[in-house]
Amino acid sequence: MVNTFVSNYTNRPLGAMHSKGQLNKMITIDKLDAELLKRLHSKARVGVAELAVQLRISRNTVLGRLQRLEGAGILKGFAPVMDLEAAGIPVQAFIGLELDQRQLAKVVDALSRIPEVLEVTTQAGREDLMVRVASTTLQGVQSAAARMVDIPGVRHTNTTLTVSTPLPYRVQPLLDHLTKDLGWGRSTPLPASAEVDEN
Repeated sequence: MVNTFVSNYTNRPLGAMHSKGQLNKMITIDKLDAELLKRLHSKARVGVAELAVQLRISRNTVLGRLQRLEGAGILKGFAPVMDLEAAGIPVQAFIGLELDQRQLAKVVDALSRIPEVLEVTTQAGREDLMVRVASTTLQGVQSAAARMVDIPGVRHTNTTLTVSTPLPYRVQPLLDHLTKDLGWGRSTPLPASAEVDEN
Protein backbone atom coordinates (compact mmCIF):
# COMPACT_ATOMS: atom_id res chain seq x y z
CA MET A 1 0.00 0.00 0.00
CA VAL A 2 1.34 3.47 -0.86
CA ASN A 3 1.07 6.48 1.42
CA THR A 4 2.52 9.96 0.87
CA PHE A 5 5.28 11.56 2.90
CA VAL A 6 7.59 14.56 2.62
CA SER A 7 10.73 13.62 0.73
CA ASN A 8 14.16 15.18 1.10
CA TYR A 9 14.99 14.96 -2.57
CA THR A 10 11.83 15.68 -4.53
CA ASN A 11 9.10 18.18 -3.82
CA ARG A 12 7.12 18.51 -7.03
CA PRO A 13 3.40 19.31 -7.12
CA LEU A 14 0.88 16.97 -8.68
CA GLY A 15 -1.50 19.76 -9.56
CA ALA A 16 -2.35 23.41 -9.20
CA MET A 17 -3.57 24.93 -5.96
CA HIS A 18 -7.25 24.36 -5.33
CA SER A 19 -9.48 27.40 -5.88
CA LYS A 20 -10.36 27.45 -2.16
CA GLY A 21 -6.70 27.58 -1.18
CA GLN A 22 -6.15 23.88 -0.54
CA LEU A 23 -2.45 22.98 -0.57
CA ASN A 24 -1.04 21.01 -3.47
CA LYS A 25 -0.56 17.30 -3.04
CA MET A 26 3.04 16.32 -3.62
CA ILE A 27 4.43 13.25 -5.33
CA THR A 28 7.09 12.07 -2.91
CA ILE A 29 8.72 9.17 -4.71
CA ASP A 30 10.85 9.29 -7.83
CA LYS A 31 11.37 6.99 -10.81
CA LEU A 32 13.93 4.84 -8.99
CA ASP A 33 11.50 4.23 -6.12
CA ALA A 34 8.82 3.27 -8.63
CA GLU A 35 11.19 0.85 -10.37
CA LEU A 36 12.09 -0.78 -7.05
CA LEU A 37 8.43 -1.15 -6.09
CA LYS A 38 7.63 -2.64 -9.51
CA ARG A 39 10.23 -5.38 -9.09
CA LEU A 40 9.21 -6.12 -5.50
CA HIS A 41 5.59 -6.43 -6.59
CA SER A 42 6.44 -8.94 -9.31
CA LYS A 43 8.92 -10.88 -7.15
CA ALA A 44 8.74 -10.09 -3.44
CA ARG A 45 11.65 -12.41 -2.60
CA VAL A 46 14.10 -10.66 -4.91
CA GLY A 47 17.39 -9.85 -3.15
CA VAL A 48 19.17 -6.52 -2.81
CA ALA A 49 22.06 -7.70 -5.01
CA GLU A 50 19.69 -8.78 -7.78
CA LEU A 51 17.82 -5.47 -7.65
CA ALA A 52 21.12 -3.60 -7.89
CA VAL A 53 22.11 -5.55 -11.00
CA GLN A 54 18.70 -5.08 -12.65
CA LEU A 55 18.65 -1.32 -11.99
CA ARG A 56 22.38 -0.77 -12.55
CA ILE A 57 22.90 0.91 -9.19
CA SER A 58 24.86 0.06 -6.04
CA ARG A 59 23.60 -2.35 -3.40
CA ASN A 60 23.89 0.44 -0.81
CA THR A 61 21.58 2.62 -2.88
CA VAL A 62 19.00 -0.17 -3.09
CA LEU A 63 19.22 -0.85 0.64
CA GLY A 64 18.98 2.84 1.50
CA ARG A 65 15.95 3.35 -0.72
CA LEU A 66 14.14 0.31 0.69
CA GLN A 67 14.85 1.40 4.26
CA ARG A 68 13.53 4.89 3.51
CA LEU A 69 10.40 3.54 1.82
CA GLU A 70 9.72 1.30 4.82
CA GLY A 71 10.55 4.00 7.37
CA ALA A 72 8.20 6.45 5.68
CA GLY A 73 5.34 3.94 5.66
CA ILE A 74 5.20 3.72 1.87
CA LEU A 75 6.35 0.11 1.72
CA LYS A 76 4.18 -1.66 4.28
CA GLY A 77 5.94 -5.01 4.19
CA PHE A 78 6.24 -8.11 2.06
CA ALA A 79 2.99 -9.94 2.73
CA PRO A 80 1.97 -12.77 0.37
CA VAL A 81 -0.72 -12.04 -2.21
CA MET A 82 -3.47 -14.60 -1.73
CA ASP A 83 -5.99 -15.84 -4.29
CA LEU A 84 -9.11 -16.40 -2.16
CA GLU A 85 -10.94 -18.33 -4.87
CA ALA A 86 -8.04 -20.75 -5.29
CA ALA A 87 -8.11 -21.24 -1.51
CA GLY A 88 -11.78 -22.27 -1.64
CA ILE A 89 -13.27 -18.87 -0.69
CA PRO A 90 -15.00 -17.93 -3.96
CA VAL A 91 -17.79 -15.58 -2.82
CA GLN A 92 -17.01 -11.90 -2.33
CA ALA A 93 -19.25 -8.87 -1.92
CA PHE A 94 -19.21 -5.17 -1.15
CA ILE A 95 -21.68 -4.07 1.52
CA GLY A 96 -22.45 -0.37 1.80
CA LEU A 97 -23.48 0.84 5.26
CA GLU A 98 -25.42 3.99 6.06
CA LEU A 99 -24.61 5.06 9.61
CA ASP A 100 -25.45 7.29 12.49
CA GLN A 101 -22.17 9.23 12.19
CA ARG A 102 -21.85 9.49 15.96
CA GLN A 103 -21.44 5.72 16.09
CA LEU A 104 -18.71 5.42 13.45
CA ALA A 105 -15.90 4.23 15.75
CA LYS A 106 -18.13 1.68 17.47
CA VAL A 107 -19.44 0.37 14.15
CA VAL A 108 -15.92 -0.10 12.78
CA ASP A 109 -14.92 -1.90 15.97
CA ALA A 110 -17.92 -4.22 15.63
CA LEU A 111 -17.08 -4.87 11.96
CA SER A 112 -13.53 -5.84 12.92
CA ARG A 113 -15.01 -8.69 14.95
CA ILE A 114 -16.77 -10.24 11.94
CA PRO A 115 -14.26 -12.69 10.40
CA GLU A 116 -15.70 -12.42 6.87
CA VAL A 117 -14.83 -8.69 6.75
CA LEU A 118 -11.68 -8.10 4.68
CA GLU A 119 -11.60 -4.32 4.49
CA VAL A 120 -13.59 -1.25 5.52
CA THR A 121 -13.33 2.15 3.84
CA THR A 122 -15.17 5.41 4.47
CA GLN A 123 -16.74 7.14 1.51
CA ALA A 124 -18.82 10.09 0.40
CA GLY A 125 -22.29 9.31 -0.87
CA ARG A 126 -25.42 7.62 0.39
CA GLU A 127 -23.45 4.95 2.27
CA ASP A 128 -20.84 6.01 4.80
CA LEU A 129 -18.80 2.80 4.82
CA MET A 130 -17.94 0.26 2.15
CA VAL A 131 -17.23 -3.18 3.59
CA ARG A 132 -15.54 -5.88 1.54
CA VAL A 133 -16.42 -9.39 2.65
CA ALA A 134 -15.62 -12.94 1.55
CA SER A 135 -16.94 -16.39 2.38
CA THR A 136 -16.99 -19.94 1.14
CA THR A 137 -20.73 -19.65 0.38
CA LEU A 138 -23.39 -17.11 -0.49
CA GLN A 139 -25.05 -17.96 2.80
CA GLY A 140 -21.87 -16.93 4.60
CA VAL A 141 -21.99 -13.49 2.97
CA GLN A 142 -25.68 -13.17 3.82
CA SER A 143 -24.94 -14.09 7.42
CA ALA A 144 -22.22 -11.44 7.65
CA ALA A 145 -24.60 -8.84 6.19
CA ALA A 146 -27.27 -9.80 8.72
CA ARG A 147 -24.80 -9.30 11.58
CA MET A 148 -24.01 -5.84 10.23
CA VAL A 149 -27.68 -4.87 10.28
CA ASP A 150 -27.74 -5.69 14.00
CA ILE A 151 -24.81 -3.37 14.84
CA PRO A 152 -26.04 -0.31 16.77
CA GLY A 153 -25.61 2.75 14.58
CA VAL A 154 -26.12 0.96 11.25
CA ARG A 155 -29.22 2.40 9.59
CA HIS A 156 -29.18 0.70 6.19
CA THR A 157 -27.15 -1.85 4.20
CA ASN A 158 -26.79 -2.45 0.48
CA THR A 159 -25.04 -5.61 -0.74
CA THR A 160 -23.43 -6.02 -4.17
CA LEU A 161 -22.01 -9.44 -5.04
CA THR A 162 -18.71 -9.62 -6.92
CA VAL A 163 -18.95 -11.75 -10.06
CA SER A 164 -15.33 -11.46 -11.20
CA THR A 165 -12.27 -9.21 -10.96
CA PRO A 166 -11.14 -8.49 -14.53
CA LEU A 167 -8.62 -5.89 -13.28
CA PRO A 168 -7.18 -6.62 -9.81
CA TYR A 169 -6.05 -3.84 -7.47
CA ARG A 170 -2.86 -2.23 -8.76
CA VAL A 171 -0.74 0.86 -8.19
CA GLN A 172 2.22 0.46 -10.56
CA PRO A 173 0.72 2.17 -13.66
CA LEU A 174 -0.13 5.19 -11.48
CA LEU A 175 3.37 5.30 -9.99
CA ASP A 176 4.96 5.00 -13.44
CA HIS A 177 2.78 7.82 -14.74
CA LEU A 178 3.45 10.18 -11.83
CA THR A 179 7.21 9.59 -11.71
CA LYS A 180 8.04 9.40 -15.41
CA ASP A 181 9.60 12.90 -15.42
CA LEU A 182 11.02 12.97 -11.88
CA GLY A 183 14.41 11.32 -12.46
CA TRP A 184 16.17 9.02 -10.00
CA GLY A 185 17.04 11.51 -7.26
CA ARG A 186 19.96 13.91 -7.05
CA SER A 187 22.42 11.32 -5.81
CA THR A 188 21.41 8.59 -8.24
CA PRO A 189 21.71 9.55 -11.92
CA LEU A 190 19.61 7.76 -14.51
CA PRO A 191 21.60 4.96 -16.19
CA ALA A 192 23.27 5.89 -19.48
CA SER A 193 20.84 3.59 -21.23
CA ALA A 194 17.21 4.65 -21.10
CA GLU A 195 16.25 1.05 -20.45
CA VAL A 196 16.99 -0.89 -17.27
CA ASP A 197 17.16 -4.65 -17.00
CA GLU A 198 13.61 -5.99 -16.67
CA ASN A 199 14.74 -9.55 -15.88
